[in-house]
Amino acid sequence: MNNILHTSLCDMLGCKYPIVQTAMGWVADANMVAGTCNAGGFGFLAGAVMTPAEVEAAILKTKSLTDKQFGLNFHMFQPGANEIIEIAIKHRDKVRAVSYGRGPDKKMIQRFKDAGILCMPTVGAVKHAVKAIELGADIVTVQGGEGGGHTGSVPSSILLPQVLNAVKVPVVAAGGYYDGRGLASALACGAAGIAMGTRFLMTKESPVPQATLQHYLAVKDPSAIRTTKAVDGLPQRFLDNPTLHRLEEASSLQRIFISAGNAWKWRAKTGMTIKQMMEFAIKALRDDSSISETIMSANAPVVIQRAMVEGVPDEGLMPSGQVAAMIRELQSCEEVIAGIAAQATARLESFCSK
Repeated sequence: MNNILHTSLCDMLGCKYPIVQTAMGWVADANMVAGTCNAGGFGFLAGAVMTPAEVEAAILKTKSLTDKQFGLNFHMFQPGANEIIEIAIKHRDKVRAVSYGRGPDKKMIQRFKDAGILCMPTVGAVKHAVKAIELGADIVTVQGGEGGGHTGSVPSSILLPQVLNAVKVPVVAAGGYYDGRGLASALACGAAGIAMGTRFLMTKESPVPQATLQHYLAVKDPSAIRTTKAVDGLPQRFLDNPTLHRLEEASSLQRIFISAGNAWKWRAKTGMTIKQMMEFAIKALRDDSSISETIMSANAPVVIQRAMVEGVPDEGLMPSGQVAAMIRELQSCEEVIAGIAAQATARLESFCSK
């Protein structure tokens, strides 16, 4: 196979193919990241749902499973964020990049850059991409509305060209990508690569319990993967299920009470003190979140964990991109990446030969 797929992203991240596995909470663990990297892609650990000790353990395990470099995801509002930053810098020999949404400030980003770690935030709007680069981002991942979890309303086919027109750094396309045709189209548009979450969630390396994975495989209609604000006040895309319906049918006051209970459960899981919970709330409010959104932010991690970790899908929530409706079997990361690379190469070479 020739190097028709080789882009600046490959050079920057040290991967064979411009294919990125995103940092899905409770899904992107050491096994998945190592599987992705060993197959020629670039994987991100889901550090945003881990304690500092768990982050370091996951980094060490990933190091034991691959000799490739990989990425780490985090956000500044999680408990122990500053400690996680120090851990990433400590392991800069293998932690090649960090990804984030609500991320660090310019000074903190410069610390990563000084350590040789690339900053690769995920954004869902042109203005956020421009802002991220002003703060020092080296690469931006732009997720269209087809993606899973928190997402915007602009589809990838519109958002990607908008961002490419607005910025000069490499741009990675996310939201709606799952095969080689998608990679070929993104590269043809000018992207440096693609990022996928749902496609990797639905692999043999996925730690998601089989009972939950069967719900993903059962989806045949993309319209059954819906966007809602009922979980934490911000748009998120999930598989349709009874828990989602209950949250959507609840009143605003009921949702706040549900969230308050989940916040307490989340505090127990993370070991947060009352003081840390108050600091989290203050930071979120300063970031233009409403009081209700701040309270509701505890909903997502608790109910998602119920489905994605505990394997009780109807009692939890299942984040998903619309591409789940196009995936019919669980392949290994190696099979997924090899298949995408082969198909993308064939598509691009067919144009070049005409």
